[in-house]
Order: sequence, then C-alpha cells, then structure tokens
Amino acid sequence: MKKALRSLISVCLVMGILVLSLAGCSGAKDEQIKIGVVQLVEHPALDASYQGFVDALADAGYKHGENITIVHGNGQNDQANCQTIATQYLNDKMDLVLAIATTAAQAAANVIKEIPILVTAVTDPEDAKLVASNESPGGNVSGTSDLTPVREQFDLMMKLVPGAQKIAILYTSSETNSVFQANMAKEAASALGLDVVEATVSSSNEIQQVIESVIDSVDAIYIPTDNTFANAMSTVTMVTEPRNVPVIVGEEGMVNNGGLGTIGINYYNLGYQTGEMAVRILKDGAKPADMPIEYLQDTSVTINTDVAEQLGITIPADLAEANTFKK
Repeated sequence: MKKALRSLISVCLVMGILVLSLAGCSGAKDEQIKIGVVQLVEHPALDASYQGFVDALADAGYKHGENITIVHGNGQNDQANCQTIATQYLNDKMDLVLAIATTAAQAAANVIKEIPILVTAVTDPEDAKLVASNESPGGNVSGTSDLTPVREQFDLMMKLVPGAQKIAILYTSSETNSVFQANMAKEAASALGLDVVEATVSSSNEIQQVIESVIDSVDAIYIPTDNTFANAMSTVTMVTEPRNVPVIVGEEGMVNNGGLGTIGINYYNLGYQTGEMAVRILKDGAKPADMPIEYLQDTSVTINTDVAEQLGITIPADLAEANTFKK
C-alpha cells in the first residue's frame, strides 16, 4: 500500500514538474516582444528612419528573431492600407507600434487606443491631432518630429539661385505635414520678398501636369518633406531638368534623387532616436503620455553637384563644407 502511495506521489510530482515546465515555455514565448511597424511608403528618408529604429533596439539588446519580433507593413502611400495594417496589429496584440510618416501615424492612432504608439517622420504631431500637445502628449502616442529648418532652406535657395524672384511651392494637399511646411515656406518667401506660386497635387499621377503648369513662370521650385513628391522625384526631374529650373527640397534623399540642395536632418538618426524612446517604454515602463515629442537639433547642407553643374551654378565658398552627391 505504501509502495503504491509512493508511486502515486512520484507520478504527481513528475506531472507537476511537466506542467511547470510547459508553463515556463509558454511564459517564455509570451515574453517575446512584438513590434508592429506601419510605414506610409518606401523612399530613402522613411527607409532610413526604420533602419535607425531597428538599430537602436538592437544596440539596446532587443534583436529581431531573438527576443523581439518586428512586423513591417508598407501602406503603399494609401491611408486605407495603413489603417488595415494598424487594425491587424491591434488584433495581434502588439506590444508597441511604430508609425512612420504623418498619414501612417494618423491611421494607427485612429485604430489603436491602448497599445503604445511611437511616430517618426511626422512634422508636427500636435498639428496632426496625434497628441494633445508636443510637450505633454497625454495619450498613447509620442515620438519624434522631422520638422526641418524651412527658413534656412530658403536662405540656401537664395545663395544658390541669387537671382530668383518668383518661386513655386509644390506639395500634396492631403498630407498634413506638407500643408504645415508649405505655410512656413510662404512665410519664409514673403520675408525674402519673393513672389510665390502655390501648386498642389492629390496623388503622384498629377505631379507632371502640375509642374508643367508652373515651370515656365518661376525661377525656382521648393518642395518640403512631402512623401508623395519624395517618392516621385524622377517625375519631378523629368520636367525640371530640361527647363534648367532648380529645385530646393526638404530632405537629403530628395537631393540624391535630383533635387539641387537642402538643409535638413538625418532620418537615420531620427529613427535611432525614436528607437531609444522605444527602449525606455519596453525596458523602463515609460508611458507615451509623459514623453514629450523629441526633435533632432543637428542639421546639414546637402548639394547635388551634378545638378549644380548642369544648371551652371557655382557653389559659394561658405558652402564648401556641404555634403555633396553626384549621380
């Protein structure tokens, strides 16, 4: 009888250990952190932001395929696609969501109300209705701004194209970030005594026609960090290069793809800074509500020397230290 009792106890102990082991395995699996990324569209600036974010996580010990899983969704420049991706992340109970670009961020914030959301490549989160204020977000959204020095970009234009008197400001009317920057650009142009032609598109299909409608009446073109235009710089330059009209742009990737120049931020560094914010959430339990929107302070000048040569522009001596790009 005692032997049978001891056997029963042993079996129970073994079963208990197995249950605990299985629970431990299940717990380990549950500890795998899941991060969902919704990116509006592929182009160099947004791609660099994503890579910087991933690298910041890895440097802090959060590596995809080891202790975290990162799911990357591309919205193909369509807000409805971004919302579908965000809904999937909500259903999958992601631990954190990164939204890259304003339209993607708005889609994510409209769907996800509890999961922490970090945004990047968003010009003004407060203006985009993503946070209560940039200083005190107050909800489940925080992140980094890619606000660029628009007035300094216009100063650069006047150094490179000193004879410019009339300029076109081109942007996408449905991109909140672009509207915000366009208003800043109009103020900068007015302060410099420039005449302005304002032209907008609603999709990339309209870009060629819109540029054709203004190009013969202006001395230069300004395009902010607009995702639709950034993704279609080849269309822009197809029209501007034969007419020898310089294009000052909002970010370095657009210079690399045919713009004349910019003073802008480094989007990889911006994404990295966003990744550091993610680490504070995942590791230290920080809450987006209490995390002010962050900005990059460092900017740099980038000039496409091939475009400058084609336009017959001599780069001023005080821009000798600028980053340069050749085709």
